[in-house]
Amino acid sequence: MAIDCLVLGAGQEVGKSCVVVNMNGKKIMFDCGMHMGHHDHQRYPDFSRISRTGDFDSSLTCIIITHFHLDHIGALPYFTEVCGYKGPIYMTYPTKALAPLMLEDYRKVMVDRRGEEEQFTSENIEECMKKVTAVDLKQTVQVDKDLQIRAYYAGHVLGAAMFYAKVGDSAIVYTGDYNMTPDRHLGAAQIDRLHLDLLISESTYGTTIRDSKYAREREFLDAVHKCVTNGGKVLIPTFALGRAQELCILLDDYWERMSLKVPIYFSAGLTLQANLYYKVLINWTSQKVKDAYTTRNAFDFKHVCSFDRSLINAPGPCVLFATPGMISGGFSLEVFKHWAPYEKNLITLPGYCVAGTVGHKLMSGKPTKVNVDRDTQVDVRCKIHQLSFSPHTDAKGIMDLVNFLSPKHVILVHGEKPRMIALQGRIQSELGIQSFCPANNETVSIPSTHYVKADISDTLRRHSKCPNFKFSKTDSGENSDTGFMPTPLNPLQVFDDRVTEGILCLDRSKKAKVVHQDEFLGMLGAEKHELQFAYCCQVPIGNLGNAIETEVANVLPVIDNGSWLHLLTGKLAIELNDVNIQECGEHIQVESISISVCLNDDCPHRISETNLNKSEAVYFCCTWLAADEPLARNVISTLRKLELSTNLTTAG
Repeated sequence: MAIDCLVLGAGQEVGKSCVVVNMNGKKIMFDCGMHMGHHDHQRYPDFSRISRTGDFDSSLTCIIITHFHLDHIGALPYFTEVCGYKGPIYMTYPTKALAPLMLEDYRKVMVDRRGEEEQFTSENIEECMKKVTAVDLKQTVQVDKDLQIRAYYAGHVLGAAMFYAKVGDSAIVYTGDYNMTPDRHLGAAQIDRLHLDLLISESTYGTTIRDSKYAREREFLDAVHKCVTNGGKVLIPTFALGRAQELCILLDDYWERMSLKVPIYFSAGLTLQANLYYKVLINWTSQKVKDAYTTRNAFDFKHVCSFDRSLINAPGPCVLFATPGMISGGFSLEVFKHWAPYEKNLITLPGYCVAGTVGHKLMSGKPTKVNVDRDTQVDVRCKIHQLSFSPHTDAKGIMDLVNFLSPKHVILVHGEKPRMIALQGRIQSELGIQSFCPANNETVSIPSTHYVKADISDTLRRHSKCPNFKFSKTDSGENSDTGFMPTPLNPLQVFDDRVTEGILCLDRSKKAKVVHQDEFLGMLGAEKHELQFAYCCQVPIGNLGNAIETEVANVLPVIDNGSWLHLLTGKLAIELNDVNIQECGEHIQVESISISVCLNDDCPHRISETNLNKSEAVYFCCTWLAADEPLARNVISTLRKLELSTNLTTAG
């Protein structure tokens, strides 16, 4: 079986995240987003690739939404209420609470203010959310008898989650957007160590390594303070949820410390309404915010108030948070048109901007004019300040997560193609994990895991209980760094490394079973055949005598075959100290290698390389199986060294 991943959005781009994963017959849609930079058919994923007939209920098992950002949820009401999907939808409790605010604000911006054709209504949003089942972190949800899912904390924005999905023995994680470092109001992503066939990860900042967060905050505060001190206005285009709260905490604290009186405004009531949810959902914030909650709610801002449209051209400095982010339309675009032509003013872009938006055009150099639509061109004389306050993880965070989870495969989404390719190369070269970065509407297939349950035979079970002793000697040092006295003799270490080897087969009832190799032959009605090798090696008697010269006071008596084998065992133990060597009476056994004294003058395996008579040499006949060929070469090499490495001494 394979896991098929159809990338309908965020393939080699940032926008309209949507990946459909077919895992062991279960189809899961991860995210259902829209593209902020398009206003035509490219705005939404091509849902016809899921079902040509439009029968999405039969084609999908469920939909999982990772968080409330429009590029991850913006197409959901259209897909459910216009396209007709009525199946289960899962997201976290905060996402379910906050998503309707984002969707309704987007609808108003597109229809009420820009006059575009309505893609979905307020009633569609309400009906869509009725289909949603909210889940808690680390809650295992059984979607059906085969598919289970589980959410993990992702940081990024309030309620954002990575999702684990498992069908049978196959398992994947889809990260959505995540942040591996904590910020002022959210914690870092957290996930268990899991056995995964596939990790689908965002790669927005796949080649970026961020510097100190405190240095970035100081740079941002200095730029804002300098602007308002000189009488300028500061426009901070943000989405109502996420960076707006993070930067408000930062500015509110700075205003308090510096005793500044310049007003800080929120545009419209959306962000104020969002702040109420942040107060209620305090348990999803960072530990620092939760710890301080008993004395003060971090979202009760002292210096931030709502903004009235009549104040756009009011004299005097101010700071304004205006939605949406990226200056893709709405009130932030309206304010941009009024404030951009004046040199005193400042527009600070705190996060990523999708291609096609005004924010992206401002970040792509120092433009003096920007076309905001076909009929409108805006002079840009104000200062443009870009800072990375993005809630996305950087390249180090992505590599850390991939290394921690160690999946068998990685698919990268939600990133620009050059960055994705560079990150793909790092994952493959540094971590040795096969990686992919497909484009939109491409499918990637990877093998899935399937475990086979098998019985074990009684014979194999008995063999597995037999000891497998191995012996080795350790060197005794003259001194010890620890101060302890060295061991006077080489101690003998005993190991019992039991490795059970069996053969997986199907028995007569077609059930998987692991049997001993001897049983398997009986099941097949076959006889055991083994290929055996042999070699008869000549060893000068003087050399073996020298090996124990100190033990016999330089005089070698007449030695029988058993004594020769004993002498050889000692020599082999020195040369092959990590191998189990056994004396078995008439022969030495080393794995399948059998070594015995050869008394046959016409041995067919003998190769005599020196002119020694019978009293000057001993012949050892060695036989072994093909499986032990490398070890046999070491044994014979040791025997040949005995013959060739020292001068001969005539035995008395």
